[in-house]
Formats: sequence, C-alpha cells, structure tokens
Amino acid sequence: MKKIVYWSLIAVSIAASLSCTKNFIEKNTNPNALQDASPEALLAPALHQVVTRNQNRGIRIGNELMQVHVTVVESREFHRYFIRPSEPDWMWRHWYLQLNNIRDIYTSANTSQENGYQTFLGISLILDAWVSSMITDMFGDAPYFEASKGHEGNVQPHFDRQQDIYADIFRKLEEANELLGADVELPEHIKGLDPLYNGAPDAWRRFGNSLYLRLLLRVSGKAASGAIAKIAEIVDTNSGNYPIFTDNSHSAILPTGATQPITSEFFQWRDLDFNGDKGYSEFFINNLNEWQDPRLPRWATQVSGIYAGMPSGYAPGRGVERMSTLLVSLKQDPLLGNIMNCAELQFILAEAALKGYITGDPRSYYEAGVVSAITHWGLEVPEGHLEKNALKWDDNLNFNEKMERIHLQKYYTLFFTDFQQWHEHRRTGHPVLPKGEGLMNDGRMPSRLMYPINVQTLNRANYLEAVQAMGGDDLNVKVWWNTPD
Repeated sequence: MKKIVYWSLIAVSIAASLSCTKNFIEKNTNPNALQDASPEALLAPALHQVVTRNQNRGIRIGNELMQVHVTVVESREFHRYFIRPSEPDWMWRHWYLQLNNIRDIYTSANTSQENGYQTFLGISLILDAWVSSMITDMFGDAPYFEASKGHEGNVQPHFDRQQDIYADIFRKLEEANELLGADVELPEHIKGLDPLYNGAPDAWRRFGNSLYLRLLLRVSGKAASGAIAKIAEIVDTNSGNYPIFTDNSHSAILPTGATQPITSEFFQWRDLDFNGDKGYSEFFINNLNEWQDPRLPRWATQVSGIYAGMPSGYAPGRGVERMSTLLVSLKQDPLLGNIMNCAELQFILAEAALKGYITGDPRSYYEAGVVSAITHWGLEVPEGHLEKNALKWDDNLNFNEKMERIHLQKYYTLFFTDFQQWHEHRRTGHPVLPKGEGLMNDGRMPSRLMYPINVQTLNRANYLEAVQAMGGDDLNVKVWWNTPD
C-alpha cells in the first residue's frame, strides 16, 4: 500500500511540474507547487520504464538473436538474423525519453538545498552511464552531449563518436564513486522511493563500480581507452576506493513482478503471448541438461517428461514443433528485473584475470561465478557440480577454450538482462552458437542495429555525418569497441 501511495504522490508531483506553460507563467503558477520534479519523484518511474522496456525488447529481439528461445512464427525472423528497419525505433525512443528524466534527476538534485541530495547526484550519474552505454552499444555513434536538450530548442542533436561517449561515461562513474563515497544518507522520508537500494549510498556505489568494470572490459581491446590500467586500479591497486559487488545481496535487481507499482512488463501479458509462440532453443536446453543444472525447473517446462529444445535459425517453411518453453511463473518473477548481478561481475573478473589485467586466479573467479549464478535464483549448488566434465576448470585448456567456459556460464547469468548476451557475443565470439540452415545476413550475427527511420528523416544532416564516420548504417558495421586497433 505504501508504494501505491508513493507513486500517487510522484504522479501529482510530476503533474505539478508540467502544469504551467510559458504563456501563462505569471497568471497560472501556483506559488506552493514544485516547479521542477524532485529527484525522488523521477527515480522510480525512470528505473521502472527502462527495465520493463528492456524486458519487452529483450524477449522479442535479444533472446532470439542469442538462441535463448526460438519463435514458431514465420514472419518474425530475428533468429535468422533478419531485423526489419522499423525495429530499432522502440528502444531508441524509450531509452532517450528516460535518459532525459535521469539527467533531470541530476539537475534537480544539483539545485536543491535538501540535505542528502548529493547522493542523488551519484545515482543519476550511474543511471546515465547505464542507459547511455546501452544506446551506444546497440547503435554505435549516437547523440550524447546534446541529447535531452529538446526543451532548449535543440531537436537535431549532433551524433558523438562512441569513444568520446565512453570517455564521458567513465568520467561520470568516477564522479559518482566520489560522491557516493561521502556516504551521505538520503532523507528518511524519501529512502523508500528508491526501489533498487532504498537510498543506500554504499549499495549504489558498488553497483556503479561493478558497472564500470563491465564497460571497461567491453572497451579493453582499444588501447586508447586506458581500460586495462583502470581495471587493475579498481580491482588490485586501489580497491579500497572502489567497492564492488561481493555477494548476491549487492546485485542491482529491480524487483518487477505482480505487485503494484513495480510490475513486470509481462504481468498483464496473456500466457499465450508470453510463451505460446516460442520455445527454448536446443543450444539453451542441451547445455543445462548436460550440467543437470538446477535452474532448469525454475525456467522451463517439460515435454513428455523431459526438457528439450528447438533448432534456431531453421529454414523458412520447414515447420518446427515447440518444445520446452518459458514457465508462466517467470512473468511475475522479480529476478527478471535484473540490471547487473554479482555472478556477472565474477565472470568479468575471471576474464580479466585470464588476460592478465588483474592478479588473482581466473579459476577462483570462474567457480565463484558458477556458484553465485545458481544461488542467485535461490537454489542450492548440487554436490560435485564444479567437478562435472563440461563445467570443470582445467588449467590445461587453451586460452580460447577457457574463454568459452567463462562466457558460456556468463551467457546463462545474463538471462533476461537487456541485450548483454548479444553485446558480449559480439565482443568475444563466445559462447559459440550453432548456425541454422535458414540464417540470413550471410550467416553473420548482426553487429549493431540500424538507426531508426524517423531519425534518418528528422535529423538527416547529423545522421549522414554519423553514417560516414562509422562507415555505413547496416547490421554488419562494427561499433568502435568492436573494431581492431
């Protein structure tokens, strides 16, 4: 009941901030009303909107590209690497809308005299980095420094180079770490309006630095990024100043489910819409079967008493039978609100250790990740699980085989985590996915999404400049961090 009341107050607050237009400021401004939405009024709605939109397009596009599940609908062909030009608009539009709200959190907190609002500055910078990274990772060069300035009259923002966007993302995460390091408590009466960490500065700081490591590793193939040295500083040489996730309680999970107001995107979906036209892929199910993984009963239905998958990338007209599919209970599972969890961080550290970026044993990080990924779902790790042949860390494996071990486990850890499986596969080539006979795009995994059609039309000059800089606007153009030095 408290959350319902809170969100009602949020709606009233936002409405008050939008109620006056420039033509009626003097006559119609209520001197007792807020002129700008307060940070606490914007935080929960922005978080909820980003996560639920990610859920919507994650299940539609990301899961099919990465062979989590396969559709039986012939006209939807993401699993064949065919993406219609109309698809990118959804995420572009919704991400930028919430980026505007997130930046307003910073502006509002920065001008407020309320004690404790310093923490909101750090929170806003972390969320800005998160959403901005998703935009540039999906599209490449994109509006960033001039984004969210429509209220200032700039409706045709310049597209910034991805390397410049990442440099500023890292600057923001540095600033957030310092701001939150002051450990300034939010006012008691608004802590509950933070649905992620209840206003705890240390928790937000751990999330920000863990996100920092995700993004540093993503660009670590580019020497100019300075990412390798920074990873070492965060983990080894200056770890005391950069707290990160150390157990599952630190994970960033918006608990979307069946409880208002933080409901899942799938809460009101019909069961048929959630799982009626799709089934898990053979790749997804076969690995879990081989490992006798305890997550299977949490995720999948059985068919004739077994777990079985469908071929991904099957040829048009072939006709396939839907096999094991998503459990309906996942529609209301709070863990599908995952933003970043502790297990993912362990696999980030495992790769960094394997590559010599940090000290420490990659095996230890890998095994911690396997355990954390299972306990994250409230399950027990089966006895001898880490000694199973397909899971066991073997120092005699070559580098590529060790990367495959790490990223195959990471793939399952990123279950329903926006488009992170796809980004990591583009970066590393892992895990190795089987290729179906019906693949389009010459059998190549798309490297990005094309810019939305309305952007091509309404911001054409800047669009053409960006396309020339990137070398084209198609699915196979690689973004900056995915090109060799």
